[in-house]
Amino acid sequence: MGASDGPSRRRLLLGGAAGSAGLAFGAHTLLQPDAGGARVHEHGPIDETAAGTHGKHGGGIEGATFRRGGTVDHASNGFHPSDVLRDFDYGTTSRLPDGRVLREWDIFASDHDIEVAPGVQFPAWTFNSRVPGPTLRCTEGDRLRVHFTNGSAHPHTMHFHGIHLAEMDGVPGVGPGVIAPRQTVTYEFDAVPFGLHLYHCHVSPLAEHIARGMYGTFIIDPKQGRPSADEMIMVMHGYNTTFDGEGNQLYAVNGIPFHYMDEPIQVQRGQLVRIYLVNILEYDPVNSFHLHGNFFDYYPTGTRLEPSEFTDTIVQGQGQRGICEVRFPYPGRYMFHAHKTEFADLGWMGMFEVGK
Repeated sequence: MGASDGPSRRRLLLGGAAGSAGLAFGAHTLLQPDAGGARVHEHGPIDETAAGTHGKHGGGIEGATFRRGGTVDHASNGFHPSDVLRDFDYGTTSRLPDGRVLREWDIFASDHDIEVAPGVQFPAWTFNSRVPGPTLRCTEGDRLRVHFTNGSAHPHTMHFHGIHLAEMDGVPGVGPGVIAPRQTVTYEFDAVPFGLHLYHCHVSPLAEHIARGMYGTFIIDPKQGRPSADEMIMVMHGYNTTFDGEGNQLYAVNGIPFHYMDEPIQVQRGQLVRIYLVNILEYDPVNSFHLHGNFFDYYPTGTRLEPSEFTDTIVQGQGQRGICEVRFPYPGRYMFHAHKTEFADLGWMGMFEVGK
């Protein structure tokens, strides 16, 4: 694709013409040189030689990613990635006549602008006004009822990965079909199979509904449970801020690029850490997760109780997910990121801080 064929994947992150103060996005400026004129990443100087000129839409790196020290307004966004990390929603429970647990949730769709980088607003479509949506958690064999209200100006559905009747699949033309604005429907099904799953909107254009933020994690615990651990959610995704459907300009875990660089994830030395890792990245074929200085057991989809490999890097296509279990033997800060340099440079990186 030539330079004239549309916006560069990195359009938001270019410094613009020589001597410019930065790139204007709407009424905001995302990029700034430091006081000495050098281009800087929020967490240090940019190595422009290493950055190169790659990117599937052409165009070179001529600026940094964020102003040094800039952070988004989490309060205005209405969610905080450090809270999302360990936020599991078990719903409300009661007992069915057969003694089984009935678990219920109220989920709503809404149109919600979020600040995805300092001064940059993104018009998201959300579940419960956050990206990603709430992490729904239950136990194998539970009966589940999800009461979904569409408070958005756009038609939506909830499609759950798992095993259920066709009428509960949340796709156009089957069961309740597409849910129009101001309508409410109830999805009801059994919690099977155990494992790590996800849900997302399934209305056309499907790529846009997902890329705008309509996705979340859905965990079914095995009846016998798993060993006690410090558990956390990591949903890998991106933002196509040009809305051209051609790649992403920002990449993130749990909503905000670079967040876990600003606020490293606190864990304890020797404690079992369980990461529920989900890839819902749109407009790129694969994503990856690499952990520095440590190895982890990996359980694809979480549907088996034995790991498939012991590694420090895994690759996932869209919709793939898996459980990573690790014990950190040494204290210190350990980076994690996509093992795709472009994704890491544009937001998909963070730190674990291991206590002594």
